Amino acid sequence: MMAQYSSILTVIGLICVLFSFTTNATKQNNSQIYIVHCEFPNGERTAKYQDLESWYLSFLPATTSDSSHEAPRLIYSYRNVLTGFAAKLSQEDVKEMEKMEGFVSARPQQFLNLHTTHSVNFMGLQQNMGFWKDSNYGKGVIIGVLDTGILPDHPSFSDVGMPPPPAKWKGVCESNFTNKCNKKLIGARSYQLGSGSPIDGNGHGTHTASTAAGAFVKGANVNGNANGTAVGVAPLAHIAIYKVCDNNGKCSDSDILAAMDSAIDDGVDVLSMSLGGGPVPFHSDNIALGAYSATERGILVSCSAGNSGPSSFSAGNTAPWILTVGASTTDRKIKVTVTLGNTEEFEGESAYRPQISDSTYFTLYDAAKSIGDPSKTPYCKPGSLTDPAIKGKIVICYRGVVSNVVKGQAVKDAGGVGMIAINLPQDGVTKSADAHVLPALEVSAADGIRILAYTNSISNPIAAITSQGTIIGDENAPIVASFSSRGPNKPSPGILKPDIIGPGVNILAAWPTSVDDNKKTKSTFNIISGTSMSCPHLSGVAALLKSTHPNWSPSAIKSAIMTTAYTLNLASSPILDERLRPADIFAIGAGHVNPSRANDPGLVYDTPSEDYLPYLCGLRYTNAQVGSLLRRKVNCLEVKSIPEAQLNYPSFSIFGLGSTPQTYTRTVTNVGDVASSYKVEIASPIGVAVKVEPTELNFSELNQKLTYQVTFSKTTSSSKVVLVEGFLKWTSTRHSVRSPIAVVLV
Repeated sequence: MMAQYSSILTVIGLICVLFSFTTNATKQNNSQIYIVHCEFPNGERTAKYQDLESWYLSFLPATTSDSSHEAPRLIYSYRNVLTGFAAKLSQEDVKEMEKMEGFVSARPQQFLNLHTTHSVNFMGLQQNMGFWKDSNYGKGVIIGVLDTGILPDHPSFSDVGMPPPPAKWKGVCESNFTNKCNKKLIGARSYQLGSGSPIDGNGHGTHTASTAAGAFVKGANVNGNANGTAVGVAPLAHIAIYKVCDNNGKCSDSDILAAMDSAIDDGVDVLSMSLGGGPVPFHSDNIALGAYSATERGILVSCSAGNSGPSSFSAGNTAPWILTVGASTTDRKIKVTVTLGNTEEFEGESAYRPQISDSTYFTLYDAAKSIGDPSKTPYCKPGSLTDPAIKGKIVICYRGVVSNVVKGQAVKDAGGVGMIAINLPQDGVTKSADAHVLPALEVSAADGIRILAYTNSISNPIAAITSQGTIIGDENAPIVASFSSRGPNKPSPGILKPDIIGPGVNILAAWPTSVDDNKKTKSTFNIISGTSMSCPHLSGVAALLKSTHPNWSPSAIKSAIMTTAYTLNLASSPILDERLRPADIFAIGAGHVNPSRANDPGLVYDTPSEDYLPYLCGLRYTNAQVGSLLRRKVNCLEVKSIPEAQLNYPSFSIFGLGSTPQTYTRTVTNVGDVASSYKVEIASPIGVAVKVEPTELNFSELNQKLTYQVTFSKTTSSSKVVLVEGFLKWTSTRHSVRSPIAVVLV
């Protein structure tokens, strides 16, 4: 493994920053993996620093002071994502390295976690029509997927009708996987936690890869639900798999960096990463670090925002050079109802489908009785349902702690015949259509209160669970998922995040094994939810745009996606959140992706790489911190730093507007009509005056750039801290270019 990644340029005269990889040390071996950040002595590599691996090896301590420690060992040599390497070292080894001239600091590294038959149609993509046809379904584009691996024999990864990979492709299929690759799956690598094989033992990677670029597969369904033709967003794009997570969904920073390092060399066009940690400063975020290097090389990096919603400041992967994706529903439901003995009926969702229609009434059982402590929430964890009275009853549980499918299995093991999973208050109306092992459904928090009120009001409460099948046409769609992480952007409040939302609730895609409990079908699809599902939707859209606009930069593609997004649902009302209230700007960002409009945005906000230096210096990072991100020596004292909101971004986030007006500039590039005129339309946030100069932009050629200035002034005397939002929109005869505005008044 090391030999595949260690053929790299080296550095003599290193100034090193070590990041420790926290693992459980044992008495026999307390060595850990450290990521070593290095800097060239004069900020530049010279000709004499060519054979880096020999230097890296000599940099490691030759011996350890304690025979119980494993000898120092080089794991990865990085070339693209950072100047440095990963090595297995003991604390004593690190202490020896601390004595070396140029050592800066050491900080612990963390493990990160993993965060369709209809969703492509919901996004407006129709076979042999419009944007899908015009983009040739992503032909010639390579999507790199960092995840849990892949099941290569799944029909979603068939290469029928696929062209060979483009000549620029330099990636490989590992030796034990070569015969599994084809013209669709063109690369497969496995890293430390991958245990030597790209095979997916979890399902997550297979699901995300097929969502981004799976082939057309007819008759896809889960237990007969959501039946149709499964297809990825960019079905003619190529897939390269980088297995960086184990079967439990645990992913290490050193593996992720090694995979990104390889992907840059391999020639991918889009990196899709449905994983991450919490919001941390960008200089301490290895995904942000690797993504910067990828973006600099023209690779768009699409990442999930995280599943920590609806809490504020919970969004991860929020660096401005990353496309940060939140999750929303589609207009498809897999409807199940529960009818109580008092005739009240409540709607839920479930992918369980009985072989025959059955609306038999059974006695209800509140799982709280099994706990015996009314202050504790009955999550129905395995082994917790010990009351013999459960047998033959429908059990009421709460969502959380373990998956609903695991709860259902616990109920079944205890003799229950059905389950109602009640959302916690923060879950609202977001419901999972899980492939249950018995008749079950998930209901909203409000409906759960009424079900429990009935259950506890009489001596023999009864209910019947009835499957209604697949229903399409929810006029409230899209609704922001409760779990979708929210802004403000904690590491950089002046950059609005998430950028966009896309389908991420109850998404049907490829799965390694059958989820049919009766094993009477060979269904190899599953329905799961998460921003992990919305991320590959946007990765696929980015691939389509890259196919039609091969010369667009990652920031131009991101801008096109953001400025053409929509903010109204199918009922032409504002997009709602899990409480069925209008979703705020920190939940939806620019809005819901609209692929067809993104293909012809009119204007784009392009962010040159050189703009990030004054931006990062403006965040008051140290020279070493900025240098580790940019992979070169910097001196912020020599840089005219800019405030965050001055970055040429497609949205505005004014985090703290007081009595002093704030003015920012933006530069737009004409990618629409050669001769075009745009006039500004302003929807000012309440309590804020927004002035734009000039009010008209006149273009006379393609790729022409024009700059405008925006001044934000507080018009209210209130001193309360409050979020207000609006937008500015540049409109021509053919195009509408919308930038959302978030203002926090102080």
